Amino acid sequence: MLIIPIKEGENIERALKKYKKKFEKTNVMKQLRARKEFEKPSISRRQEVIRAAYKQRMQSQQL
Repeated sequence: MLIIPIKEGENIERALKKYKKKFEKTNVMKQLRARKEFEKPSISRRQEVIRAAYKQRMQSQQL
């Protein structure tokens, strides 16, 4: 459960913005999607390797 401290007289929109930011930082939705279906460890490792190679290619192209 997320607790967002709100100062007296603070705008509701600002409190919602804080809540959304904190919600994204906790990666709740990412965990829910990951738990929805089982993924084999070999597939997840393969995806990590593909992502790392992609990042490395992008960084080498920028230089």
